[in-house]
Amino acid sequence: GITLFACKNKSSADQAKLSAEDSAKIYEAQRAEKKAHAAPVTTTVYKDESSNTASAKQGWSSAAKGAVIGGAAGAVTGAVINKKNRAAGAVVGGVAGAGVGYTIGRAKDRKTGRVQPKN
Repeated sequence: GITLFACKNKSSADQAKLSAEDSAKIYEAQRAEKKAHAAPVTTTVYKDESSNTASAKQGWSSAAKGAVIGGAAGAVTGAVINKKNRAAGAVVGGVAGAGVGYTIGRAKDRKTGRVQPKN
């Protein structure tokens, strides 16, 4: 789970710095937890009957990973920044972070060949 702490005595700059540090710590903790509990990765080969080519799809795409990580980091940051309504800040930050993370991950998927670029 994620635990958030709020202090009223710190300046906005200090809180923004803490939120970035906290986001990085949360990301690393989630990564370590996923590695510890990860199931073995299986590879599924799909055969395209029309062109007689096989392609391997393995695990989560970079776009999916980026959306999850960006959404989590954005939610934490949004909740810290919006002091009046933390829930609304978390929702807005989560959506924005997920969108940015997805876009970055999708570009990485195109470079690795997992997703074919549009013509």
